[in-house]
Amino acid sequence: MKHAVITGGGGGLGQALLGAFSTPGWDVVAPGRQELDVTASECVQSYFQMRRVDLLVCNAGITRDSLLSRLQEPEWDQVLSVNYHGALRCAEAALPAMVKQGGGHIVFISSYSAIHPPLGQVAYAAAKAALLGLTQDLASRYGPHGIRVNAILPGFLETKMTAPVSEKRRGEVLAHHSLGRFNTVSEVAAFIRFLEENLPHTSGQIFQLDSR
Repeated sequence: MKHAVITGGGGGLGQALLGAFSTPGWDVVAPGRQELDVTASECVQSYFQMRRVDLLVCNAGITRDSLLSRLQEPEWDQVLSVNYHGALRCAEAALPAMVKQGGGHIVFISSYSAIHPPLGQVAYAAAKAALLGLTQDLASRYGPHGIRVNAILPGFLETKMTAPVSEKRRGEVLAHHSLGRFNTVSEVAAFIRFLEENLPHTSGQIFQLDSR
């Protein structure tokens, strides 16, 4: 039996991942913020203590979109605390057990904004970009222990997080997709399952899944 933890389990991608891995041979949990507040170190340490984790998907994320000149320091802190520090906290909490058991896989959910930040997403883009450096650092450091670390840039997904995006902005984003369509959460979840089960020698990689 393999064990998976998917943070941000209440969101659209979290639920899709829960469905993709809820099959024989897997024990999977997808805690929401009430069960696992990734901004609280004590909560994270307590959650992962004595818990076997073969796959950790760091999916929890928020946006606080605003122009740099209007973004207040508390908003910066909140975005970084969830999107970057939250992922780092969970990885740090899961890694000791992965080292002890001789293997594991960490997947960070980053964003296309990390490499091509749009106007008004400075904090989100900065946090997601930091995950790319973290991916390669941890992959290098923990590869000798049999631990893989990869990052996913899923592209624009129809989720609660993107629900406030205007139709005009959706059209602008879609216009840059050569295939003329967005990914779905189920397709992204299926890719992560494929990465976990069919690419056992792949680590330190950044996978952009859309058609931009």
